[in-house]
Amino acid sequence: MLRHIVMMKFKERDSVEEISTNVKMMLDNLIPVVDALKRMEVGINVNPKPAAYDLVLTADFDDEAGLNEYRAHPDHLKILDFMKEVVDKTTVVDYYL
Repeated sequence: MLRHIVMMKFKERDSVEEISTNVKMMLDNLIPVVDALKRMEVGINVNPKPAAYDLVLTADFDDEAGLNEYRAHPDHLKILDFMKEVVDKTTVVDYYL
């Protein structure tokens, strides 16, 4: 099982709550449409410290092929286009369980 973790920090600090809610909804909508996605959890940050990221995604796949299928899925690519506009920084970790 391959775990994919992405943390995001959004550009617009005045709209973080709204953007986080919107991105979470878009990502949650991938669960029933991406067959390779075995499990996904999207969390919105509650930590007010400046170093904290705004949103975290944790997703599990059977292997790297499954992760690549997710990355190339048309619905995921639409989300990435939106995220290019709103995300300031991301941090990614992929590892086998």
